Order: sequence, then C-alpha cells, then structure tokens
Amino acid sequence: MTPKTFEARCLRLPAATKVVQWEGTSVFKVGGKMFALGGGYTASSGGYMFKVSDMAYAMLIENGVARPAPYLARAKWVQLVSNNALPDAELTGYLAQAHALIVAKLTRNTRRELGLAPPA
Repeated sequence: MTPKTFEARCLRLPAATKVVQWEGTSVFKVGGKMFALGGGYTASSGGYMFKVSDMAYAMLIENGVARPAPYLARAKWVQLVSNNALPDAELTGYLAQAHALIVAKLTRNTRRELGLAPPA
C-alpha cells in the first residue's frame, strides 16, 4: 500500500484526523488518541504502525509480517516489516479494527461529540 493510499484509508474512517509529529510522521487519531502511524519515523525504521487486538498482535508477529512497534508494543501496536507486507484489503481491515479499538476506549460523551455513539 502506498503512503498516499494509507493516508486516504485512515482518513476515510469516521472522525479520523491527521497530525504530523516525530520526524515528519503522519499520526492518525480519533478523539485525540492515535490508531495508526505512517511515513517519517516509521518509513525510516520499517513499515506502517497501528494498534491491534491481542490475537492479531500474536498472529502478525508469529507469521513474520510485523514486529512489536518501538515504544508502543506494550499497548499492542505492531510495525509491519515493510509497507507491502500485507495485501491492501487486509491492511485496510486492520486499520478499521485499530480505529474501532481506540473508539471503544473513548468516553461515551466523546463518542457522542464525534458522532460515533451507537444509535439509541
């Protein structure tokens, strides 16, 4: 997946925003909390980084597709071994999951303010 496509897929998710931090790294957030990183530092140290579930963390690392993300591994983040380590459709699914994992941790009020609250 190209960096431009990665950015588009991240920003397509509901209430997602982008800021540039840490050596020009694109940081994708929802509700002010990170769910994915691309470019900048991540490009110089490997591939894209994103939050994953416990099961996905173990599976991606065991299959050699990803490694624990520097500084974020304890929070179950992975870094792909290269930007093309996963097919585009599969990476898009992981990005949606990363977004959902972070949204689930937001307060009810924050989710409501962002238009992410489940229908009543």
